[in-house]
Amino acid sequence: MKQGIHPENYRLVAFKDMSNDEVFITKSTVNTKETIDVDGTEYPLVKLEISRTSHPFYTGKTKLIDSAGRIDKFKNKYAKFKKK
Repeated sequence: MKQGIHPENYRLVAFKDMSNDEVFITKSTVNTKETIDVDGTEYPLVKLEISRTSHPFYTGKTKLIDSAGRIDKFKNKYAKFKKK
């Protein structure tokens, strides 16, 4: 390992998956202003959109999120080109 290039300010940080409210604690150097209380201990909080507890690769479940209706719009747009 090269000397002097690695951060020294590692601390315990809570990462929260906002899609399923799972929280896991690990060491990190990330800067954050929010905190969360986990089992009576306060940790800096980092909010995640997706993590190992909600990602389809790790869960084995595929979940399609299409809030804007883009897939239906695409299918309708190109339905006229469909071979009969």
